[in-house]
Amino acid sequence: MKLVTFTSGSEPRLGALVDGDQRVVDLTASGEAQLRDMQTLIESGADGLALARAAADGPSVALEDVTPLSPVPVPAQIRDCLCFEEHLANCFAVLRRRNGAADDDPRFQIPDVFYRQPIYYKANRFACIGTGHDIAWPRYGELLDYELELACWIGRRGRDIAEEDAAEHIFGYSVFNDVTARDAQMAEIGGSLGPAKGKDFDTANVLGPCIVTSDELDVSNLEMIARINGEEVSRGATASQTWTFPQVIAHVSQSETLHPGEVLGSGTVGWGCGFEREAMLAPGDLIELEIEGIGVLRNRIVKETA
Repeated sequence: MKLVTFTSGSEPRLGALVDGDQRVVDLTASGEAQLRDMQTLIESGADGLALARAAADGPSVALEDVTPLSPVPVPAQIRDCLCFEEHLANCFAVLRRRNGAADDDPRFQIPDVFYRQPIYYKANRFACIGTGHDIAWPRYGELLDYELELACWIGRRGRDIAEEDAAEHIFGYSVFNDVTARDAQMAEIGGSLGPAKGKDFDTANVLGPCIVTSDELDVSNLEMIARINGEEVSRGATASQTWTFPQVIAHVSQSETLHPGEVLGSGTVGWGCGFEREAMLAPGDLIELEIEGIGVLRNRIVKETA
């Protein structure tokens, strides 16, 4: 199923996309307690999904007549990872060029820890928006960037999860745009903490346009496409991940419980951000991030003039 959270002049509602993703069925209208909202559905497991599938035969409205939100407006947790080696290699190549460094300069090489374990940070779960909403340029930043990622939603609580069992804990997948103030990120990265204000500002975490349930999507080799103002600027694939979500889940859950509704970001696919191409965003830019089988996450950059 393709599941969404939306509003139509009232409280957030849980919906299912139908008719080629052009219409939405209001699942909350069924009155079933498990279909009250996306978080409740995720927590309800297989029973809730069965109810959702039955309710998806109900009346629908045009998707353009409702306002989509982040699939879970305030996720239980967001962890963003570094799963794509090509992205890191491209970024370090840019840094070497900018600093006039040799190709073998140890300051600008992928760290060994990347190959030993998945690396991640925790993002601001209160700063999430969905497709169609404006991304507000942070006042303190001059260099703004997008990042094309795949998001994995945890559906089942677990601790010390084995890699071979991890798929059972995945509810579904979304597109994730991890918006970044690059100048703030570069200023704070030397402190060996964070990222902080490079990533933490309102509207920085863009999720959607839906959650595709894991039973209907094989994420092993999906095309990932970025467009700016209608022009394709990069194309990659999930097949190039160095670390898979089962491996990430096994690592993160060591001595730590994962909860339903948590989000794991894949990190940026190779060439999936402007920094790799040395092309930053401008006010008014329209960002469209597409992942095969999920859909297009579409947002415009706005900047206050005063």
